[in-house]
Amino acid sequence: MRLFAAVLPPEDVTGELAAAVDELRKLPGGEGLRWTGRPGWHFTLAFYGEVDDDVVPDLSDRLERAARRSAAFALALRGGGQFGHGRVLWAGAEGQTQELRLLADRAEAAGRKAGVDIGEHRRYKPHLTVARGRDARDVRPYLTALSDFTSRTWTVLELVLVRSNLPKSGVPGEQPRYETVARWALGGAG
Repeated sequence: MRLFAAVLPPEDVTGELAAAVDELRKLPGGEGLRWTGRPGWHFTLAFYGEVDDDVVPDLSDRLERAARRSAAFALALRGGGQFGHGRVLWAGAEGQTQELRLLADRAEAAGRKAGVDIGEHRRYKPHLTVARGRDARDVRPYLTALSDFTSRTWTVLELVLVRSNLPKSGVPGEQPRYETVARWALGGAG
């Protein structure tokens, strides 16, 4: 299974972002980007890649412990940024981002301890991908438009293990499908 740990924003928050993204799509060059779908919007905490079925129970146990050790925290979507000279356009986060980073570190550690090859550790940068491009591009107009965007603040109450099903049809623009494998309440929340 292709898996990752994530924080999922609530529906009303993704609705606010969807309205902002609809405006971004109208900007010059917007048709040249592959816009991600609202059902897939999430903050990846740790990407595990292909995980053998026999590893999933240990990984799940470790993620449950990581969730229990992490308190619920406040978060909002705010502004945006880019990776790879405009190849990835994303919405950012504000609020208790240190707690989000700590949860990401714990999710990564859970994977390593379960024997998942995660690769080199990188400092966690909270982001929710809204578009991708094949080539480098100037995304300043998109970043300017996103700079004024702030969603309502919500309380993150759970850590989620998600399975990513990559497109197989070959249809241009087809999005991966995401399914929740498990979810755990943070620090006794819920």
